[in-house]
Amino acid sequence: MSEHAAPAVKPADDPAFQLPASLRGLQMPLLGGGLIALLVGMGMAFAVSDADMPRFGMSAYLAAFLYVLTIVLGCLFFVLIQHLVRAGWSVVVRRVAECMMIMIVPMAFLFLPILFAVFSEGTLFVWTDPDFATNLHLDNKMWETKKLFLNAPFFVLRALVYFGIWGALAVYYWRGSVNQDETGERAATDRMQYWSGPAVMAFSLSLSFAAFDWGMSLAPMWFSTMFGVYIFAGGILAAHCVITLLTYVLQRAGALKEEVTPEHYHDLGKYIFGFIVFWTYISFSQYMLIWYGNIPEETEWFFSRQEGGFGYLSIGLIFFHWLIPFFGTMSRHVRRRPGVMAFWAAYILVVHFIDIYWIVMPEARVVEQHTVPSFGGPLGILASLLCVVGMSTLVIGLVLRVAGGNRVVPVRDPRLRESIIFENI
Repeated sequence: MSEHAAPAVKPADDPAFQLPASLRGLQMPLLGGGLIALLVGMGMAFAVSDADMPRFGMSAYLAAFLYVLTIVLGCLFFVLIQHLVRAGWSVVVRRVAECMMIMIVPMAFLFLPILFAVFSEGTLFVWTDPDFATNLHLDNKMWETKKLFLNAPFFVLRALVYFGIWGALAVYYWRGSVNQDETGERAATDRMQYWSGPAVMAFSLSLSFAAFDWGMSLAPMWFSTMFGVYIFAGGILAAHCVITLLTYVLQRAGALKEEVTPEHYHDLGKYIFGFIVFWTYISFSQYMLIWYGNIPEETEWFFSRQEGGFGYLSIGLIFFHWLIPFFGTMSRHVRRRPGVMAFWAAYILVVHFIDIYWIVMPEARVVEQHTVPSFGGPLGILASLLCVVGMSTLVIGLVLRVAGGNRVVPVRDPRLRESIIFENI
């Protein structure tokens, strides 16, 4: 699109910048339906829990929580990085990411069951069981050193720090953006750019340690310095997919018809393709280094995911998380077709949950007896799906509620016109 052919910037109160009525009407059904699905899924998941899989119920909840959290944090990172590099192309889609990033506030409340589980011996994290070291015949001196980090009070303190950092960043950038809609103050953009560098550093450190706490510590004797980057890669990939999919839904409902063009989908598609490659690189590097080192403390984690049905899931991730979407989004012509990119975005969001499920659920078994990881049968699979669908639907309902009270694009951002006339080279 050339600049002379670009549509003029519409007034701030134009209906194109408002959440369409058809989406407004979905708020309460999504909130109610999501809550019901989550509660039913949790009930079914706890029904699956037994002597062989005592942690299945809380593990299913944790998998759903981490799935949504990684997307929310990915959207927060998207906002931070756009301000850091002073990007102009992304302004028309940035509010979608901002509406997602502010969901870190309700996510903090949804984290409470996980926080309470730390004080319930062995309910979720095996290191909370006082007999864990004895059952596995661990060296007492080594385990005492490990407990300096893995103990309930310090775990809670770290969680408060993580959510404090994420919440502060999300609220600051959210307020700066939506207040600018009313004031048109250019200095708001300058302030957000100024703080974006320290914000990215704080975000990166907190996300890495949160991944260690809530993902890696499910197997407390396993360690990987790349695990935080692995979680980061999957979350950022999923975030770009959510931005693409929600933007497409907004356009289909009647908003941003002229403001978002194939040029923007093309750039989002490039990010999606790039992070598919990055996720694959990190995944392979982590596996290859641990396989080559062949240290029992490291290989045990991957070995458990090569047993039973999880072995097939491990192979499936190679094809469905890398190979298929890699070739599916490689073409420039695909990236410039909004409907096709929305399909690939939805597809990747599904396999992102499979990836999170693959990380969390094998640890629901009785570790000290070296039982083979299990999906929990049809009831367990259904319970896990209901949990993630319920939590995702609940959060989307909240997103629509927030979007309904604000504009769906930063209408007075100084780079809005630059974004509207953006054209790929």
